[in-house]
Amino acid sequence: ARHLKQGGEAALVDADGVLAAVIDVRNVYDRDVEREAHSVYGTGEEAHPGVAAIREMGEKYVAGPIHYTYPHDISGFPDDNLTPAETRARMDELGWDTVVGFQTRNPMHRAHFELTFRAAKENEANLLIHPVVGMTNPGDVNHYTRVRCYKAIMSYYPTNTAKLSLLPLAMRMAGPREALWHAIIRKNYGCTHFIVGRDHAGPGKDASGTPFYGPYEAQEMLQQYQDELGIKMVPFKLMGYVPEKSEYMPVDEAPEELEVKHM
Repeated sequence: ARHLKQGGEAALVDADGVLAAVIDVRNVYDRDVEREAHSVYGTGEEAHPGVAAIREMGEKYVAGPIHYTYPHDISGFPDDNLTPAETRARMDELGWDTVVGFQTRNPMHRAHFELTFRAAKENEANLLIHPVVGMTNPGDVNHYTRVRCYKAIMSYYPTNTAKLSLLPLAMRMAGPREALWHAIIRKNYGCTHFIVGRDHAGPGKDASGTPFYGPYEAQEMLQQYQDELGIKMVPFKLMGYVPEKSEYMPVDEAPEELEVKHM
């Protein structure tokens, strides 16, 4: 950072040493790690992966416009890695006006399918399956495996009612604040609604075994700001399997006399 000057340039390289982008240096400034950790993540504990990540950085931040040199696709699935403009154009071609976005960093299972199908049906909307293919929580399944799972499940939705588009994003696991960020991103991709799950983008528990965020904090925060953002929050319903009906149902809608099996 000592050698960077305002008006100059700096190379940004990926973990393999490949040039990813060039930044025009407009400002170089000192970091306040504690303030950043508590403002973004609500904690200074290194057990939080986001906090641990920012503590590993250097003492300075560099600000300025970024010019990417990577090719358009680095996901391995170029046909599904669409920009916001490309995604909106596809929606226009299909005549989609109301679109529910679904964020995931895990493989989808049957309960996820039922949840997303119901969310679209209840809101008279189409569905954008929009999984993250960048850095997620340590220990998550790699995105190559997950995308193959997503592509396999798409054929089960009715024709032209659901679309898969990948999101090259590094998650911060910041809980409620990240839910707001995710909603803004989905609005840019053309969504009018966004599904927010229980403990959305939560990293789990702290060193004492207490969850970093409350189970419904993310839903509550997005609901508070949804009118300002212009995208409606759709709560993730807990799904259970009802053997007597051979189907998945929202737990709160299942008849009391029927057995409900949970994941």
